[in-house]
Amino acid sequence: MVEPANIEVPVVDPRNTEVGKVTLPAAFSEQVRDGLLFEQVLSQRAARRSGTAATKTRAEVSGGGKKPWKQKGTGRARAGSSRSPIWRGGGATFGPQPRSYAYRLPRTARRAALASALSQKARDGQVRVIDALRLDQPKTKRMQEILAALGIKGSVLIVGRGEDRNLELSARNIPYTRVMTVAGLNVYDVLRHEILLIQRDALPVIEERLSR
Repeated sequence: MVEPANIEVPVVDPRNTEVGKVTLPAAFSEQVRDGLLFEQVLSQRAARRSGTAATKTRAEVSGGGKKPWKQKGTGRARAGSSRSPIWRGGGATFGPQPRSYAYRLPRTARRAALASALSQKARDGQVRVIDALRLDQPKTKRMQEILAALGIKGSVLIVGRGEDRNLELSARNIPYTRVMTVAGLNVYDVLRHEILLIQRDALPVIEERLSR
């Protein structure tokens, strides 16, 4: 088995001035497994389906309590209810009912899929590390200035060690920009954003999470 190579990236401040270098955790240099990425994205998208489609059965359709006509002597087929599935306006047979589409891959597969997603980003040069990203108060304009200084124009996923309410509020109105903690880091969001902007103190937490 080939040991993953260490990947060293520069660390910048909010003004895009390089303040050092850091070696990314080993999870950023693992083999990219496309099939596993595909399965995990399917799993996450299935879990997000609302599953609210529903039809009424003959027991739920209103009316139909009275027998339409007498059993014998009319020359017509016998009928017990006007809400039979074979009648217009009747109940549905085997129609969709509210359900959950969610399913989960094994824990080791989920871990390997996330490592593959991070490795894909690192291989494509789309991982950026910022020394610290703190805001004294929620300010969308300030967040836009920081992203502009960093040269980030496309979609970006900002990953922090823990929750930062000021950061979340500052970014939520900026299109294609999302703030997330290491605990919430997932394959779908990593792949759907162009740039992965990680705060420096979040790297050890990512390493700890993916080394379990």
